Amino acid sequence: MTPTPLTENPAELSKIYQTRFSGQTEYRMDVWRILIRHLLIRWIPKDGEILDLGAGHGEFINQVKGKALSAMDMNPDTARFLNPQVRFLQQSCCEPWPVVSNTLDLIFTSNFFEHLPDKNSLKQTLQQAYQALKPGGRLVALGPNVRLLPGAYWDFWDHYLPLTDLSLVEGASLCGFTPEQVFPASLPYSMSTGFQPPLWTIRIYLALPFLWRFFGKQFLVILRKPQ
Repeated sequence: MTPTPLTENPAELSKIYQTRFSGQTEYRMDVWRILIRHLLIRWIPKDGEILDLGAGHGEFINQVKGKALSAMDMNPDTARFLNPQVRFLQQSCCEPWPVVSNTLDLIFTSNFFEHLPDKNSLKQTLQQAYQALKPGGRLVALGPNVRLLPGAYWDFWDHYLPLTDLSLVEGASLCGFTPEQVFPASLPYSMSTGFQPPLWTIRIYLALPFLWRFFGKQFLVILRKPQ
């Protein structure tokens, strides 16, 4: 019998997330505030409908403004951290989404696709995302680039699906998406190792993209649903 991936086991998801990020909530919120202001804001629509895919503790979705905000995650703990105006969708991303077709302006996801069990699951997720987005809507994805992390990528128990910027773009193109911008290296790898750089260094890092090629280990891929 094939074991159930962590992405489909809410109890284990809760346990591993609590262990991995214990005591980091305030710092992670501060980091995400900087990432939104100094990096992601250019792709966040004003007064748009936004869904955070693999929302974790709401570090992204709790800090953006929009006409309608949603968060999808299998972890039941997510609900406790979300702002009251954020709609929580506790479900597998591979199943049909309870979202009206052609309504979302932005789907954002960070460090999530690598937790899916296989490429078919990713394909199903991308198909659901494509259906939910408006024509011209964007899917913005951050994630570890296995080409830059051949060994350290596997240091996490719940990493299943190795991806690069190129493999994600190719798979998304098969689902109808058009790549708008692709950064093979953007952010460093992880905030779960205990190292917490001063917040001012993060702002400087984001302002100097030439540093990304030396320290960046995560791809940043912006995909668009054609008009």
